[in-house]
Amino acid sequence: MSGAVTSPDARAYAVRRIMVPVCTMAVLLVVWELAVRTGMVPNFLLPSPTQVVAALVADASLLAQHAATTVIEALLGLGIGVVVGFVVAVLMDRFETVYLAFDPLITISQTIPTVAIAPLLVLWFGYGLAPKVILIVLTTFFPVAVSLVGGFRSVDPDMIDLLRTMGASDLQIFREVKLPSALEHLFSGLRISATYAIVGAVISEWLGGFSGLGVYMTRVRKSFAYDRMFAVIILISALSLALMFLVDLLERLCMPWKHTEGK
Repeated sequence: MSGAVTSPDARAYAVRRIMVPVCTMAVLLVVWELAVRTGMVPNFLLPSPTQVVAALVADASLLAQHAATTVIEALLGLGIGVVVGFVVAVLMDRFETVYLAFDPLITISQTIPTVAIAPLLVLWFGYGLAPKVILIVLTTFFPVAVSLVGGFRSVDPDMIDLLRTMGASDLQIFREVKLPSALEHLFSGLRISATYAIVGAVISEWLGGFSGLGVYMTRVRKSFAYDRMFAVIILISALSLALMFLVDLLERLCMPWKHTEGK
């Protein structure tokens, strides 16, 4: 009965969650367009939304080629970063010495700006795929590792003690208790890593490469084609959102119980 009473409110809230941001974006775009068309903002400094869309359509094929390179780099780096983050988190949870040794190092690794690391990676590994993937791995493994360690350590110790008294091995405790409890933390970190993956790929392409959205941005910036600059920024945002959407789908597949609670 309670589900039948609350379902209309839930549907109304779901509609609001979609319509409010859509209407907000529409208003901002209209204001932006009017500000440029009326001369309040010089057109050579800020292109109008219609000009950005026109540039996006005009360079669609070229952008698609560069985007394919960036997406491949991002997916490779993200995949390796997730594996590295998972292994590091498991080792930190299993061995206290590893935790004490790695915890400050992982934190320090994130204080170094990526724009400072990228030139060194290009110098060491050239202009190919390797330095870009390595940079993405360095930026994506941290959220996964930190989130997972927090998830593993949030498990109720009484539950672990109970399983030990029942003769469960460390592997069984990890598989049956720790990993399911840490899944939500894993996907929280994975969402952050997904956004870092595309941005990290673009940053690495700024400093060296032959293809990719970062290379495209560098070229259009030098020609002062700001409409194309905004077009590629929109595309980068869209790719990041698409990657986050894929993470959400994966979460639904791995944690179906989370999305059926209260229904």
